[in-house]
Amino acid sequence: MKKKWKLQLIHHSHTDIGYTDRQEKIERHHVEYIKSVLDILEASENGSRPEWKGYKWTCENYWQVERFFEQSSDSDKQKFIQYVQSGQIDISLTYLNMTDLVDNDILDAMFKKGRKFSNEHQLDLDSAMTADINGFSWGYAETMHQNSIVNLYSCLHTHHGMFPLYKKQIPFWWETPNGNKILVWNGDHYQIGNDFMLIPNSYRIDNGTEIVTSDDQMAIAEQRIFEYLENLEAEDYPFDFVPNMISGIVTDNSPPNPRLIEMIHKWNDKHGGQVEIELATLHQFFDFLRKQELDLPVYAGDWTDWWSDGVGSTPAPTKIYRDAQQKYHLSQKLDPQGKWGRESLLQEAEYQLMLYAEHTWGYASSVSEPWNTLVNDLDYRKAAYAINANRLISQHLDQILGHLGEVPPTIDREKYFKVVNPHDYPVTDYATVPIKHWEHIDGRYLAWDRDNYIDVIDCETNEKLAAQLTPIPNGDVIEFAISLATKEEKLLKLVKGEAPKNPRHANHSHIGTDRVEDIAPYPGYEGVPDTHVVETKHYRLAFDQQSGITSLRDKKNKRELIHPDALYAPFTGVYEKTPITTDACTERRLMGRNRKGRLADRYTASLKHIDITKDGDLFTAVQMDFELEGTQMYTVILKVYKELPKIAVTVRIQKQNEWAPENLYIPLPFSADKDGELFIEKTGAVLRPAIDQLPGTNTEFFCLQNGLAFTGTDSSLLIAIKDTPLITLDSLAHHPIELANDQQHDKNRQPVYSWIMNNFWETNFKVDLSGFYEFDYQLYLVSEQQNPKRLLEKCQQLNQGLLAFPVNPSREGA
Repeated sequence: MKKKWKLQLIHHSHTDIGYTDRQEKIERHHVEYIKSVLDILEASENGSRPEWKGYKWTCENYWQVERFFEQSSDSDKQKFIQYVQSGQIDISLTYLNMTDLVDNDILDAMFKKGRKFSNEHQLDLDSAMTADINGFSWGYAETMHQNSIVNLYSCLHTHHGMFPLYKKQIPFWWETPNGNKILVWNGDHYQIGNDFMLIPNSYRIDNGTEIVTSDDQMAIAEQRIFEYLENLEAEDYPFDFVPNMISGIVTDNSPPNPRLIEMIHKWNDKHGGQVEIELATLHQFFDFLRKQELDLPVYAGDWTDWWSDGVGSTPAPTKIYRDAQQKYHLSQKLDPQGKWGRESLLQEAEYQLMLYAEHTWGYASSVSEPWNTLVNDLDYRKAAYAINANRLISQHLDQILGHLGEVPPTIDREKYFKVVNPHDYPVTDYATVPIKHWEHIDGRYLAWDRDNYIDVIDCETNEKLAAQLTPIPNGDVIEFAISLATKEEKLLKLVKGEAPKNPRHANHSHIGTDRVEDIAPYPGYEGVPDTHVVETKHYRLAFDQQSGITSLRDKKNKRELIHPDALYAPFTGVYEKTPITTDACTERRLMGRNRKGRLADRYTASLKHIDITKDGDLFTAVQMDFELEGTQMYTVILKVYKELPKIAVTVRIQKQNEWAPENLYIPLPFSADKDGELFIEKTGAVLRPAIDQLPGTNTEFFCLQNGLAFTGTDSSLLIAIKDTPLITLDSLAHHPIELANDQQHDKNRQPVYSWIMNNFWETNFKVDLSGFYEFDYQLYLVSEQQNPKRLLEKCQQLNQGLLAFPVNPSREGA
């Protein structure tokens, strides 16, 4: 070899909560692992095991340490701190290995836990590592920097993924959205060090048909280490040092192994003059790296993850999770000082939200054995994180609403409601209040007489607000238009109204007594919405009887909003299935980084029925019933509002069970301008997909927070996506995977799909997607120029809405 090498090994256990065992069992394991590390270090110092001198351990995340401190004696806690101070134990300040499902407020709260622990114990901690995941939102870097985490070691896993910059084992500066910098080591697999065979029996050797192990593996280690370093030299690797991660055995959630340091001593005694192996901690490696005179490149942009698509295999609990996120943010907006809610509920909800967004998405045999009790056991536990988070944050929000005057159902209650704008800017939108079947308004039961008219009155101005009633199971919903200043509250009352002199149904002159819709508008008759055209102040929608929506025009700018290259009508489902020609696992593995097989069958929904189901003062409702392979029901409901540039869309699906790899997409083929750009919001950052990315990163799909914005020269079209976070761009066909680079920028302007379901992973994604689902979207046209961040804030506001709840003004505080 041409160089004298330093091989630095960082010993850790990869935290994968629910992949190898029950989630609570894995928690207990990691607590016990830290305790065993204390025993190993103590034995190395008291003379009982001198061969373990030099042993070091890195806790892969702060969650391990947090759990250890909750379940350990004061003596063990004190030993732990002492060993961290002496550099024999290190703590990565990531909380867990995350998907982009986590939002920035939760991420920041969890980073702050590790920072607080470090400060309280006067520990010099400034580094983080991640394992298994292949990417992070651009905002992740900024949030790390804000919490004084300035070093990041990425242990990627290229199975169905890829490292950035087209090369691994290289350092670079990652510039955050605010212009700060994180030093990154773009590393190899988190167990690559085990391939060196330095730990006896930690890695099995395939000797033909028989798996054998050896007590003395020095010869194997020599062959593999020298070969590894020679390959680096042949590739013109620029350094004389190389770090690698290593586990006690080759498994996730691995126990620590002191035999590693024994082998390192033997190696250095024999080969240390040519290749020195050093067991280092994470902090020690970065301290070493920063002392090198290195001219490192600087890159800015999103490190788009390859793992977050797991959320598409659990669409039902993910929807519950997203609802909990929205309630979390609403509670923060309504009670920013934390005076009215219950802090314990908030903190536990944050923890449950974090655990659901953690990267593990099922047990190791979820696909091969979907009937297995443990597979289903762990699946329900994973879903429970979202369910518990929603329950806890709902209780917290209820506490706040109670302080604001919300009252429970009351017999003969006068129908007063409070409407609150929780947002930091004025809002004009629609709000709803429910009326149960047993409630009455001024002695009138709505459920008994649908022709009753109800007025919504502003109690301060006595103004009557435009409103519309919709029957629901067990009652009715009254929706009304309202404008509120920043943080404004208004008191409203529902009262009996008078029927209009010219009721709306009298204007349906194109519909005869036979109830057939067949007459076009003519001079003197402007027409009303029908199943061919719905027109409002802002939009003109056109439909055909096979595919659904064929045109969506912006009337002010006289512009078509459907993408000129759209292959599918908006919201018309597209279903894919890859036939199994091998077995369920192998078929998926052979897909590589494609999320479908080369011979995947693709089906488009076919429209079977379309109807105008409601036409009132606020909106026209259109229902389209489709037939789609893989489903027994696929229904799209549009609420096209008349005064605001808003269309609410609900997609209802009954999905059938299928073991084969499958995907389900909802097309969002919109464009505000041929020269416009697509902006999305990910964790802590607003960016342009396929443009604002690190070179070599994933352009196949993205995990969003609140929605996306199609920008144009003089207007923008927003899509608020409430329930499901994944989108994909461009063609749905099987294709060579395109990594981010300067030639891929045009992908930013290609048609978009909401990727609502998938089950393609061969190990631990949930394979059964069957069930009933409902997904909500809102389209909103912004006619003036606004910066992308403000546009995406509008998506958040649309998802969260205005709050309306029953009050009793005679009660104090209402």
